[in-house]
Amino acid sequence: MKLPSAATGLFLGTAAATPLSLRSSTLNYNMAPPNLSTLPNNSLYETWRPRAHVLPPNGQIGDPCMHYTDPATGVFHVGWLHDSAGIAGATTSDLATYTDLNPNGGQAIVPGGINDPVGVFDGSVIPSGINGLPTLLYTSVSYLPIHWSIPYTRGSETQSLAVTTDSGRNFTKLDQGPVIPGPPFAANVTAFRDPYVFQNTQLDTLTSSQSNTWYTVISGGIHNQGPTQFLYRQYDPDFQYWEYLGQWWSEPTNSTWGDGTWAGRWGFNFETGNVFSLNEEGYTADGEIFGTLGTEGSDLPIVKQLTSIHDQLWVAGSVAKNTNGSVEFTPSMAGFLDWGFSSYAASGKVLPATSKPSTQSGAPDRYISYVWLTGDQYGQAEGFPTNQQNWTGALLLPRELKVQSLDVVDNALSREEGASWRVESNNTDAGTVELRTLGISIARETEAKLLSGKPSVEAGRTVSSAGVLPFQHSPESKFFVLKTNISFPASARQSGLQTGFQILASESEHTSIYYQFANESVVIDRSNTSAAAQTTSGIDSFTESGKLRLFDVLDGGEESVETLDLTIVVDNSILEVYANGRFALSTWVRSWYANSTEIRFLHNGVGQATFSNVTVSEGLYNAWPERA
Repeated sequence: MKLPSAATGLFLGTAAATPLSLRSSTLNYNMAPPNLSTLPNNSLYETWRPRAHVLPPNGQIGDPCMHYTDPATGVFHVGWLHDSAGIAGATTSDLATYTDLNPNGGQAIVPGGINDPVGVFDGSVIPSGINGLPTLLYTSVSYLPIHWSIPYTRGSETQSLAVTTDSGRNFTKLDQGPVIPGPPFAANVTAFRDPYVFQNTQLDTLTSSQSNTWYTVISGGIHNQGPTQFLYRQYDPDFQYWEYLGQWWSEPTNSTWGDGTWAGRWGFNFETGNVFSLNEEGYTADGEIFGTLGTEGSDLPIVKQLTSIHDQLWVAGSVAKNTNGSVEFTPSMAGFLDWGFSSYAASGKVLPATSKPSTQSGAPDRYISYVWLTGDQYGQAEGFPTNQQNWTGALLLPRELKVQSLDVVDNALSREEGASWRVESNNTDAGTVELRTLGISIARETEAKLLSGKPSVEAGRTVSSAGVLPFQHSPESKFFVLKTNISFPASARQSGLQTGFQILASESEHTSIYYQFANESVVIDRSNTSAAAQTTSGIDSFTESGKLRLFDVLDGGEESVETLDLTIVVDNSILEVYANGRFALSTWVRSWYANSTEIRFLHNGVGQATFSNVTVSEGLYNAWPERA
């Protein structure tokens, strides 16, 4: 996935950045909005800009990539594609506040070299690589357009090296050709990009490699066969040669995990594949193998247009040698890393316990992942006021990934095949099973910072009547975190119950967030989110949802429905919803009116629900204290 996003079109080239000019403060947010695309450039710069998220000072952010912990300083580096003109980045010592590596968010590496005359796509960093320095393996691009739906031009994408000697501010390309000069011989690929470097003890054993060998997966697919990941390993100490180990994981064209209910589609092409190993504490080199990946595809069996689906998935599985001696990855479960329509291109990195963020928080070795929230429907939001806003997209809050175990009642709900969990063991005497899935939560340092202000406590309540009930103490701003637990009676499973909240609410606007048992989903109804959507065609307002099963659990020996544990982060226009340590759904909520700050309890009048531990932490923090 590259800027200006090929999600639904071709990679055609670069887009010119809009010059930063004076920002208008003359807009009246107490009156109905005009057609925002007719306003002066930069007039909407502050209107929906988030405070606590990662994004450049201006322009378009793209795929997160190039993350690493600097061995010399212990700080964590976060990178991203920026304005189709290379990779920019920042450092953080606490996973909450960031410092730009270069003035005005400038890039650390740009296209224009002998290997990358037209593009620099995603790359991944070996923290102690050539001469012990951080070394970037990245996709060097020589030809455009590139898209999974058209014939591939040979030589379009190669993998090259660059090294930094100034703490990541600049990555200098090696004066040589690519270290991986193209796809495997005679492979009719859909793509060959986004190398991700990692280490794994299981692969060391299976491939008879030395300990701490570096591997890389390159994402893509094969025309008329399906998406795939190409596996390579380091061949020499200087990382000049990479040995091809085969297509270690492939799926049939546009197929699904199970029936697709819990993990979308594998699509026609894989992008931004990451590989790492986890246990219940976090990262461990000998843990269960997981991966995150973006999938490009179509809802149609035969593609008749370039519009595509983009699912941001995770997968877990095992590795073994197959009959021809090559290594093969076999999935055992899969799911969505984020259910949001605009959430894509996740990339992460191991954050060791010795890093500055982990040393301060006492955290163990972890895997931290960032997800891109594209701000313009992958470039397809016609009429979006891009020049008026002068920034597009953001990275979602950093997430800790780990193995999550659940003890639940042994019944049809827990035994479903093709789901985003698997049965690890069973206790016949107790009538329970242990489930395993991917744990997804806001990084602990980030969440602590989000909640650092004094919370406002709202009285708990049981609701059964249809309607909305305003909070006693709603926030005064559009920057807050709402946390709560919602419990349900067993009868809720057979009802049409819908319950949750309205946020960013006023007489003119509101966004509804609720859980419904009918299809076991967390729903974000944006049909009334923004008055601007009524005047500006590029402001999306469709409803988004993601599946979350609440299992039956034992509580004091009695069966009950698992409690819904919600964390809702509102950072002006960015909404992130987390649930039960294993669910995330993120989207844009571009409210217009200044007084759209109210929170309300919401219930549809079917059955009852009990809200407890309801708190609102208002204000959030400034993630960029050094920016003007």
